[in-house]
Amino acid sequence: MADDATPPRESMEFDAVIVGAGPAGLACAIRLKQLAPDAAVCVVEKGGEVGAHILSGAVVEPRALAELIPDWQAQGAPLNTPARDDRFLFLTASRAWRLPTPPQMHNAGNYIVSLGDVVRWLGQQAEALGVEIYPGFAAAELLSEDGRVVGVATGDMGIGKDGAPTGNFQRGMELRAPYTLLAEGCRGSLSKQAIARFALGEGAEAQTYAIGIKELWEIPASQHQPGLIEHSVGWPLDRSTYGGSFLYHFGANLVSYGFVIGLDYRNPWLSPFEEAQRFKTHPAVRGHFAGGRRIGYGARALNEGGFQSIPRLVFPGGALIGDSAGFVNVPKIKGSHTAMKTGMLAAEAVAGALAGTRPPLLDAYPEALRASWVWEELRAVRNVRPGFARFGFWGGLGYAALDTYLLRGKAPWTLHHPHPDNETLLPADQAPRIAYPKPDGVLTFDRLSSVFISNTNHEENQPAHLRLRNPEIAITTNWTRYRSPETRYCPAGVYEIVGADEGAPRLQINAQNCVHCKTCDIKDPTQNIDWIPPEGAGGPNYPSGM
Repeated sequence: MADDATPPRESMEFDAVIVGAGPAGLACAIRLKQLAPDAAVCVVEKGGEVGAHILSGAVVEPRALAELIPDWQAQGAPLNTPARDDRFLFLTASRAWRLPTPPQMHNAGNYIVSLGDVVRWLGQQAEALGVEIYPGFAAAELLSEDGRVVGVATGDMGIGKDGAPTGNFQRGMELRAPYTLLAEGCRGSLSKQAIARFALGEGAEAQTYAIGIKELWEIPASQHQPGLIEHSVGWPLDRSTYGGSFLYHFGANLVSYGFVIGLDYRNPWLSPFEEAQRFKTHPAVRGHFAGGRRIGYGARALNEGGFQSIPRLVFPGGALIGDSAGFVNVPKIKGSHTAMKTGMLAAEAVAGALAGTRPPLLDAYPEALRASWVWEELRAVRNVRPGFARFGFWGGLGYAALDTYLLRGKAPWTLHHPHPDNETLLPADQAPRIAYPKPDGVLTFDRLSSVFISNTNHEENQPAHLRLRNPEIAITTNWTRYRSPETRYCPAGVYEIVGADEGAPRLQINAQNCVHCKTCDIKDPTQNIDWIPPEGAGGPNYPSGM
């Protein structure tokens, strides 16, 4: 909050402000300019450039892209590796069993891509239409007047660790508009505020999440199989933990590898990062990386709540789009196409509101969504993910087969998510410890060397953007009861217990390591950790290919 000595913010006026230059935000901006060419549209992005914070598998279903830009191929969209070979494996510690690929995971007509490159291309299309994109500016505050959101403010720059302005102090900007669209992706900080302030979650189930650990490898051309898509379940996870892997061959001798673990896991000793490293040592997996080198690393939380967890989408002055609301099709392992479509539908509602032909509160957006293929697609798979939470691994597989092949997504019931992810951990003394092997530096790695190749950077002299509501709880609850699970679920070494050997444990926060995955904001047992935006352009800088 500014005091009397703080200069006022300068402001800029637009017809629509979009927070986040991901698939949803850019599709929204493009569609709005297609419908209202004279509208002033601004996109603000916390990454240092468009695409810098984009992390995904990714196999893209081009359905929404084709609706948005029908001649996307002629325009040079970077969808260059067609999907060719789908494989689905069940792993034990030493064996791999090939299973029938579920229908939702068939990828005929889809493309293996770098989603960051796709987003960069979308940014170029948006700018060509006159959209103003401001990368390197973190939207830190919702601006409200008379109960209505009227835009956002970007964060102040040049605040020291002590909270006082430094010689580089620069006041944030106010970006004001009749309509503010939040497209921040999973667990967006402003989206979290809007959901709480306007009670958007009432009537919906709690969102549930996963963490995805991703690596990009360059391998010898002799073993590259462009178009290969391989997913697995089973080892190294136990039967009570939801998760699995993806591995895609694409581009110029590239392999996109990732390991995903549902954040409803119970064992506080589990480390998603270590599980992702251990997975690569499986006899059926390690050959993909032989002779190669790891060139990229990142991590990101993703929504898994699906249909049941979609909140109310509209609030006075704006709306949630993309994974700010959660539109991932979990069985399909895709969300970019649904995110883009929701952005397009919101843009159509904004265009109508600006023209005075539709309700000013954007009620046309949720109405259009319920009539769209997104709604139909997510409703059909609504029971698959909660089936694993309710019935366990084998029961979940069996139920998924029943729901897919026999009921075809039309079950007359809806399964529920039993609890928020932060409520599932067992006390540390009631869970088995997990012994992880030491990294070899060739196939498996440690956290800090991984963070290094994520190109993560934060201004050192700034307040930590990971904040504890009550610092004492880090020891009285997290350490005493769970032995500080944040030191294990964080994939970047942000959280560290020091002084334990001397009998005086203390939580040290290495905020400069943060890759912005948001897992701590989700999984902390008492929701004591708040992730807020650091200075603009801080965080990872994922290169082309990621």
